[in-house]
Amino acid sequence: MLALSEVRWAAAALALFAAALPLHLLGAPAWTWGALYALTYAAGGWEPALEGLRALREKRLDVDLLMVAAALGAAAIGQVLDGALLIVIFASSGALEAVATARTADSVRGLLDLAPQRACRVRADGAEDVVPAADLRPEDVIVVRPGERVGADGRVVAGAGEVDQASITGEPLPKAKQVGDEVFAGTVNGTGVLRVAVERDPADSVIARIVAMVEEAARTKADTQLFIEKVEQRYSVGMVAATLALFTVPLLWGAALEPTLLRAMTFMIVASPCALVLATMPPMLAAIANAGRHGVLVKSARALERLARCDRVALDKTGTLTQGAPRLADVRPLPGSGLDADGLLGLAAAAEHPSEHPLARAVVEAARARGLEIAPAADFSSVPGRGVAATVHGRRIEAGSPARLLGRGTPGAAAAEAASLAERGRTAVLVLVDGSPAGLLGISDRLRPDAAAAVAGLTEETGAPPLLLTGDNPHAAEHAAAEAGIADVRSGLLPADKVAAIRAVEADGHRVLMVGDGVNDAPALAAAHTGVAMGGAGADLALESADAIVVRDELAAVPAAVRLSRRARRLVAQNLVIAGVFIAGLVAWDLAGTLPLPLAVAGHEGSTVLVALNGLRLLGEGAWRRARGR
Repeated sequence: MLALSEVRWAAAALALFAAALPLHLLGAPAWTWGALYALTYAAGGWEPALEGLRALREKRLDVDLLMVAAALGAAAIGQVLDGALLIVIFASSGALEAVATARTADSVRGLLDLAPQRACRVRADGAEDVVPAADLRPEDVIVVRPGERVGADGRVVAGAGEVDQASITGEPLPKAKQVGDEVFAGTVNGTGVLRVAVERDPADSVIARIVAMVEEAARTKADTQLFIEKVEQRYSVGMVAATLALFTVPLLWGAALEPTLLRAMTFMIVASPCALVLATMPPMLAAIANAGRHGVLVKSARALERLARCDRVALDKTGTLTQGAPRLADVRPLPGSGLDADGLLGLAAAAEHPSEHPLARAVVEAARARGLEIAPAADFSSVPGRGVAATVHGRRIEAGSPARLLGRGTPGAAAAEAASLAERGRTAVLVLVDGSPAGLLGISDRLRPDAAAAVAGLTEETGAPPLLLTGDNPHAAEHAAAEAGIADVRSGLLPADKVAAIRAVEADGHRVLMVGDGVNDAPALAAAHTGVAMGGAGADLALESADAIVVRDELAAVPAAVRLSRRARRLVAQNLVIAGVFIAGLVAWDLAGTLPLPLAVAGHEGSTVLVALNGLRLLGEGAWRRARGR
């Protein structure tokens, strides 16, 4: 709304000036064009004057007030046309700056469009009511039909369907949802009717937290901006003092009033730090908004600036370099067991089916993927750290840790296979049939599809390959690191050990970017120069512990965010150079020669608009594509 108001008043000032100018030049009565010029001053200058007076009341010197004062001073010495031109160009540049900056805010507010406004809530009697989504509370049940957005974060309690959740997780294809699966507010149900039990208040949903975080980031200021604002007040006071000296000293030496006042006012215009003030925040805000649209939430302008300065990267393994989702990689029946690979996997899956352990789910999913029938199991039991046991087709099946289960039977061949799997970075699961080793299953974590590309991108950006910090065993760590292209591997680390490793690297003069999953890596994320959490679906700790969160769980977005932050920093430097060159050149011209007031206005306001628009180039889709290397 503020931008729209500035545009309207600037347009009014321009229209009035355009009407007054031909009357003035063609010799019409002075009262005609004089009245139009007066209205031009009022239309284009009242808002800057009001803001300047408010700042003055707070003991701050605002450059807007100085511009209006310069225009009135020009009118006072008969330069009515030049003063009106200053007002018109000043108002027009202010409107352009407001519109350009508003694009950043609109980009942030666009995230709100993902959140549904209404939801269909099921009453206790089974009837349905359409209610505002903001009124939903935990334990409410909502109905989501095909084509509708999910009204709140929750879990499916009835029905099945396919949900497009690209806006939250970045998954390119709709994901099948059934009873027990989690769904997120703002995602779109494609097929089937779902009944969802609400688990979070709408204000605490993933999409609401995303919007809140990006808006909060937009309100923060980078260290460079804070420094400029600190210097600005002193600079403005010094500029006013220099203007007064430039006016009074020549008068004391007998100079004429009119040209002396005109030179002083011209100096005040061209020396104003408007362009310097706008040099920093437009690029920073544009980069934050663009990254937020693509699932990377940078918590503040300071965090963005720190991200740009990192020169070493440390990666966690499980949940960061890998997907954190185990999968079956090897099926090895033992000689003499009488079982082939499918037979061994079928028995193990039947025994593991009642278990909720991630390794058990990986075995069951692999059996289903092979089309194997999973037989019913009886007498199921589970012992943490040991494994599971169940009766399948009258045979006692046990599956679990080789180290715990090899106390019985003949351990020779089974132990050798377990050691072989461990060397390949697998987690070994031993299967016993009626107390005898029948075979082993090798479980591995899946490397993210974009892991190798992300590692290469981070190496290119920092000039040094990342190091892997993990609590996993050396074999698993080395295997994953080799696949991703990482040579420096530090395994078997506790959270405190990761912190110590990061501090050791930073003690050598590096700024470390730590990338972790935001849960067990929280101390390392906090200790590093900059922390980036793989937030997945927005885990609570991930949203609190790091400087930035990759909401869509896409590792390749990390080097893209680093590139974007560095480009924003380069644009800030460009803007500071542009602003400094314009100010120095125009001031030198005014002091050494005669700088026409209209040219001074055009140069000053033009540089201000130029730096604002230069920074906002990072809002475009092309800026992110270039950061992704596409």
